[in-house]
Amino acid sequence: MNTPNKLTLLRIILIPAFVIFLLMPEDIPLSYLWAGLIFGAASLTDYFDGKIARARNLITDFGKLMDPVADKLLVAAAFICFIANGLASPWTLIIILAREFLVTSVRMVSASRGVVIPANNWGKAKTVSQIVAIILVMVLQLTEQLIYAGILPDFIGVGCTGIPEFVVIGHIGVWISAILTLISGAVYIWQSRELFKDIK
Repeated sequence: MNTPNKLTLLRIILIPAFVIFLLMPEDIPLSYLWAGLIFGAASLTDYFDGKIARARNLITDFGKLMDPVADKLLVAAAFICFIANGLASPWTLIIILAREFLVTSVRMVSASRGVVIPANNWGKAKTVSQIVAIILVMVLQLTEQLIYAGILPDFIGVGCTGIPEFVVIGHIGVWISAILTLISGAVYIWQSRELFKDIK
């Protein structure tokens, strides 16, 4: 197995550890810091596996299949954990998963007909927005943990009631990501409309 594929597998292996820290009780200090570090490490494997594969001509069928699967598993794991912790709406995950299943199905149909549908800026915006939303939620929750731990000053009067504003801001970030995901899916389907003209 070549280096890019090993990095892809490492990203998948990191997901359970990422989930464990996200689902730890809120009173466990700095759990979101460790979750963030693992997410950062997983993101780096995504960057380097593609870069190495292209530079050394190590692109394989395994990589083509598992690289996007690993990316989607990491994002889905984060959103599922956020929902479990009350930090995101279930509807956002439904939108994201529906888009991914639909686009994947369209890609399979287009590939079977020898049609290549190019990537577009909406797809890139979708990916960036999901990563930003995940980082935003984790940073907000880590900030709250640091305040509770006395590492940061209580600059907004947390007391013992938590920081509902942080939860609201996180929800907004996740919803922006879900909306961009929905738009990117709609654009992709529109670009693929020629595939469905002969369907009876």
